[in-house]
Amino acid sequence: MTRQPTFYITHGGGPCFWADLPQPLGPGAYDGLKVYFEGLLASLPERPKAVLIVSAHWESDRPTVTGAARPGMLYDYYGFPDHTYKLRYPAPGHPVLAGQIIAKLEAAGVPAARDDMRGFDHAVFVPMMIIDHEAQLPVVTLSLQRQLDPALHLQIGKALAALREQGVLIIGSGSSFHDLRAIFRPGVGASLDFDGWLQEVLTKHTPEERWQDLLAWENAPGARAAHPREEHLLPLMVAVGAAHAEKGKLDFSEMIGGKAYSCYRFGG
Repeated sequence: MTRQPTFYITHGGGPCFWADLPQPLGPGAYDGLKVYFEGLLASLPERPKAVLIVSAHWESDRPTVTGAARPGMLYDYYGFPDHTYKLRYPAPGHPVLAGQIIAKLEAAGVPAARDDMRGFDHAVFVPMMIIDHEAQLPVVTLSLQRQLDPALHLQIGKALAALREQGVLIIGSGSSFHDLRAIFRPGVGASLDFDGWLQEVLTKHTPEERWQDLLAWENAPGARAAHPREEHLLPLMVAVGAAHAEKGKLDFSEMIGGKAYSCYRFGG
């Protein structure tokens, strides 16, 4: 079986593909991202057996995986039109894969847990409703550890790397820019500075340099302005940790509402 790549994606703002957003976003702001998601499966070396998504919208004391065979929906956004709370993504879960993830993490010295009640949050179902609109691929969600330690999340990714050889597609779902107060203000803010640093580190630096740079990400230009809180950046660490020595590729880059956003793939 061909090794699957890993991804770090920007999942958009709330249910952005099904809601009209105010300026400077406005209608069509996320059309480019939608097209990117629509083509993601076709870009893979072969169709994955399952998808593991690291969600920026789930934090727990221990890294925790969803274990339900049929996860429900978790509408973890506020103030959107009523119809966005009726969206459905009926993809199956994968209890066996959930158990494998826990076993691999604990073998690497990372205590882990399982949650059979949690449904798909919007970091999962919003992109996956576009990526696999027929909801055929089994999906398991992995939480962040609430201390948001970059070293731990790189280690988590490294512990899960072997899943790629089993046809598991690993996606870190967050956002390369996530200052909610700045999104609806005009201007690029810190997004271009941080985006430029991220591209340099992920696509041009050696894997060893990349690892060290991500550990010290707060020193990057515009880092704390782009990520006042780093939960939307930490899924990247898992994707990179699972990438071994494989080089990163800028897979999507666009100005959305005047801010720079990017998605990356590693390997494949």
